[in-house]
Order: sequence, then structure tokens, then C-alpha cells
Amino acid sequence: MDAFYASVELLRYPQLQGLPVVIGGSRRRPDDALLQKHADLPLAEIPVAEFPLLKDYAGRGVITTATYAARQFGVGSAMGLMKAAKLCPQAILLPVDFDEYRKYSRRFKEVITEIAPVMEDRGVDEVYIDFTDVPGGQRDGGRSLARLIQKSIFDATGLTCSIGVAPNKLIAKMASEFNKPRGISVVRPDDLQALIWPLPCRKINGVGPKTDEKLQSHGIHTIGELAAREPGWLVEHFGKSYGAWLFDAAWGRDERPVVTESEPVSLSRETTFERDLHATRDRAELGAIFTSLCERVAADLQRKGYEGRTIGIKLRYDDFKSVTRDQTLEHYTADAKTIRQAAGLCLKRVDLSRRLRLLGVRVGSLRRLGSEDVAVQQPNTAANAALDAIDSGADTLPLF
Repeated sequence: MDAFYASVELLRYPQLQGLPVVIGGSRRRPDDALLQKHADLPLAEIPVAEFPLLKDYAGRGVITTATYAARQFGVGSAMGLMKAAKLCPQAILLPVDFDEYRKYSRRFKEVITEIAPVMEDRGVDEVYIDFTDVPGGQRDGGRSLARLIQKSIFDATGLTCSIGVAPNKLIAKMASEFNKPRGISVVRPDDLQALIWPLPCRKINGVGPKTDEKLQSHGIHTIGELAAREPGWLVEHFGKSYGAWLFDAAWGRDERPVVTESEPVSLSRETTFERDLHATRDRAELGAIFTSLCERVAADLQRKGYEGRTIGIKLRYDDFKSVTRDQTLEHYTADAKTIRQAAGLCLKRVDLSRRLRLLGVRVGSLRRLGSEDVAVQQPNTAANAALDAIDSGADTLPLF
């Protein structure tokens, strides 16, 4: 999907079309004040001059996405809002609304599966589709079906997308970025050298910044230069498995099928604070945030139809160092109270004397709701005894 979160917001606020808009952080007082002030107006009629601007933001939130008009100023996803404010101070700043984005995500995926039912869900705004057996899927190299999907999504949601058509998922992913927004790019097997090899290695999904830095240190900047290296050299420098994968990726080889059913390993929620918080001095605020994270994870589990046994936490301190702790319960759960209690016990195993900038809660070891319980080979009796004590009202309440 093209600038998905921003595009959804522009459906609500069409008066912002063509303007630099940044989506990031949670709901803020300026946003609430805007809606309260114009409660008598439809959202589409709120004057543009009334919206909060990025230049007035103070805090440590990050950008979730930005409109293409904002991206022209160098603003992009995962960038700190304060840094973005220096690049594009005139951008309008809107809060993230995940409930709305999930609603549109479900709708555009429903549209796709009505046309091409073999679809792999890759998150809120991206999918893989197998055209192989779809009637007309091979017409014009797949371009005709791609146009139909684009039009059908736009008619149903008002949103645009970009589609890459290729012999496999690896190349299709790259091709989907060629002509954003509203692009359709077809890459055939004999297009590899002309269209793929001139690209930077970072365009390969699976090559991160550290790998790219290492490749460049060896004089490898493009996918074509990567393809020219001997497999043995890549294995020697990047390991047996990853080195072999790098060679195959450079030659456009990818045998992964489109998987219509996949089970998540875990579900998590985390938040970065607007300012560093301390477990003692900011106990009430941290407690509210902690409870909210647990409730949101529980809601995610219930909505997706899962429950889990391994409850964990993630902390990031003011020096950017992170720690994680988890424990496994005897029974599966999707209950917010149980998750909070177990996560609270994890907090007792970390240093809380330092200021915190991020807090997260995770539930793993998932299974489908309604599955029969399985015996735990090595139950964490200490953890469960502590939970029992909490449930009975003993004075062992978790921190926060």
C-alpha cells in the first residue's frame, strides 16, 4: 500500500491532500483540542491552519509514516519527530490510529482474496499474491490482473497501492518499490541484469545495514557486483547459510511459496516515552502505561484467536541499552490481568534504578484459542507460585 497510514488519514482529512503530513506518536493534547474546538464540523471541513505543526512538537516520538510530499524533505519512517521538525517544520503532525488502519487493512485484503485467493499476509499494509492459477493471471505478464487489483482496492477503499510482478517473492518485493505510488512493475526472468543488478544491495529484502556496510567494505555496492562474487568467497566471509543465500538472492533465486496460513511466534506491544521515566518517581505514569500495554497485547491475542504461555518484558534505558526478561506459565492465557501479573514479576528481575525510555510486553509460545492444554515438561513453579500469591491478595504486587 502507498504510504498506508498517511493515506488512511487523508481519507478523513482530504483538505490535507498534497501537503506534507507526518504520522507519529500517540494522541496528544493539541489533537484532542483540535477535535473539541471543531466538534460541530465534519472532519473534512476543519481548516488546514488549525492542525498541529511538526515544528511545535516536543518529545521523543518517532515517525510511523509520512506523505510523499513530506518525504521530499528527507522525512521518513522511524525518524525521530524532533529531527524531522528540522527538515520539514511546516509539516502537519497527526497521531497514529491503529484501529482505523487495521480496519482498512482487513478491507483491502478482502478485496484481494476475492480476486486472487492465494495471498500471504505480510503485515498491515503488504501482501504476496500468487497469480499462477488465477484466470487471466498470466495475461500481459500479470499486468492486467495487477491493474484489476489496483482498481478494485481503490473502488472499495479509496486507497492506492503499488504492485511488483515477478517470478518469485524476492524480486516481486523489490519491483513493488520501483514506481511508487500507484505503480505496476513487471520483472521477467531475463530482466535480472538490466533491472535488478544496478540496484544497491540494500534493496534485497534481508540485507540489513550491517551486512551492507560489510559488503561495501569489500567493494560490493550493487547487486550485480554481489552476483559476480564466487559462492565460496561469500560463504567464507558471511557464513555457510547466509553466504549461500546472498549468492542466490543476487541471481534472483527464491523458491519460497506464497503461504496462505502462517502462525505468529509471538505478539507484543511497546512504547517509547516522550521523556525518560523513573520506576519510583514516575510510578503512577509507568503503571498506567504498563497496564495499557498488557491490555493491548491481550486484545491482540483475543482478536487474532491466540493464547500464550511465555510472558516477557523489554526495557530500554536512557543510555539506549536494552534488557529482556520472560517466564513460562503452566497454562495458556489471553487474559490482560494474568499477563500483567506475570510481566510484573519479570520486572522484578531487572534494574529499575535507572531511567527508562521504552517499555514493552510480549506474549510467546502461542497456540490457537480453544486448543487442548498440553503438559509442561518443566513448569516454572516459582513463577506460578508467585502468581498464585498475587491472586490471593498477598503483599507481593508487581512493580508499577
